[in-house]
Amino acid sequence: MGFYILISVLILITCILMVLVVLVQNSKGGGLASNFSSSNQFMGVRKTADFLEKTTWTLAIILLILALFSIFVIPKNQGKAVQQESEIQKQINESKATPIQDFQTPPPQKK
Repeated sequence: MGFYILISVLILITCILMVLVVLVQNSKGGGLASNFSSSNQFMGVRKTADFLEKTTWTLAIILLILALFSIFVIPKNQGKAVQQESEIQKQINESKATPIQDFQTPPPQKK
């Protein structure tokens, strides 16, 4: 159960980071990259856009891996679910359903 919570928290953090990185980007070349358009900056416009794109792809891959890995760590609470299912099955078995009768009208007789 603890490992499932850890994976869930990592997925949540990855999603929040991805939303923030995507919101910083601008599809028309603006966003955070436009703030670094000065020629004396350490990272230019193109390098910032490349960094944000690589970060987005990396976070997307991490999210995919965590989502696939979470399948294996989902807690399987067998005891309670089986008991509830067996009670439902018992009620179904105990109920005596009457068969559906055929209520069609007979075809008209020829005179």
